[in-house]
Amino acid sequence: MKVGIYGQFYNKDSGEYILYLLKALHQFGIEIYIEKRFYEIFSSKLNITEIYKTFSSYEDLDNSYDLFLSLGGDGTILRTITLVQDLNIPILGINTGRLGFLATIQKEEIKDAISKIIGKEFEVIERSVLAVETSPENEDIKNMNFALNEVTVARKDTTSMITVKTHLNDEYLNSYWADGLIVATPTGSTGYSLSCGGPVITPNNNNFVLTPIAPHNLNARPLIIPDHTTIQLEVSGREDKHLISLDSRIATVDINTIITVKKAPFTIKLVELQGQSFLKTLRKKLLWGEDKRN
Repeated sequence: MKVGIYGQFYNKDSGEYILYLLKALHQFGIEIYIEKRFYEIFSSKLNITEIYKTFSSYEDLDNSYDLFLSLGGDGTILRTITLVQDLNIPILGINTGRLGFLATIQKEEIKDAISKIIGKEFEVIERSVLAVETSPENEDIKNMNFALNEVTVARKDTTSMITVKTHLNDEYLNSYWADGLIVATPTGSTGYSLSCGGPVITPNNNNFVLTPIAPHNLNARPLIIPDHTTIQLEVSGREDKHLISLDSRIATVDINTIITVKKAPFTIKLVELQGQSFLKTLRKKLLWGEDKRN
């Protein structure tokens, strides 16, 4: 088995778990590749005797990888997908912080998780992805024009609201007068969209949700739409520029740029171990606290 490892940060609490993860992988005879920058960060802090092969970008990877391990939190997984992109490599998130919706394996569960992977006690769950095009073309996003969680347009350098003229499949929907507008996948429905009053959508639904950010129109509500819908956005306002974010990546866009958002031609594969489920995570994270029954 060939496994890639990616992380963004190192702290004193995560050091022992990095060592524990590497030891567990070695015990099962797994071939290990580590993202170069992350490897340089933690190898300078820890007593690493083994020399590991590294990768730096999407161009260094291929579909010979059986699994990708994301070591951090949900934000680290969002960075991981910029490496994996359309290679169909399943991703397993190991959470070194608080409970996440994507990084669901806790630090203490690493050895058991690897054992389940070896024993094929898992499912690969496909998550839909958003793709973005702009007219005129925006250089900052054209080569990384996708998002797992959400695409957001928002005001920039002003306290004034913007107007987001919105079409669905070429039919006019609304002009949102707000701080911005979120287009979220089911995966992203538990993120920024949720904090702005959007609904939780279970991952197996074929939907997107439009969620306005602090709308001035009191009748503007989140709207769930089929994920085969083509969404067209055009922002106007007092400033010459506005922001567009694709998950954690932000670019500046000229006012009156036509932004087209639609379902990407690929999905992201996430590993769900036996005993895990989205609803269990939802109970722990949002609803009733730790589930005492399981």
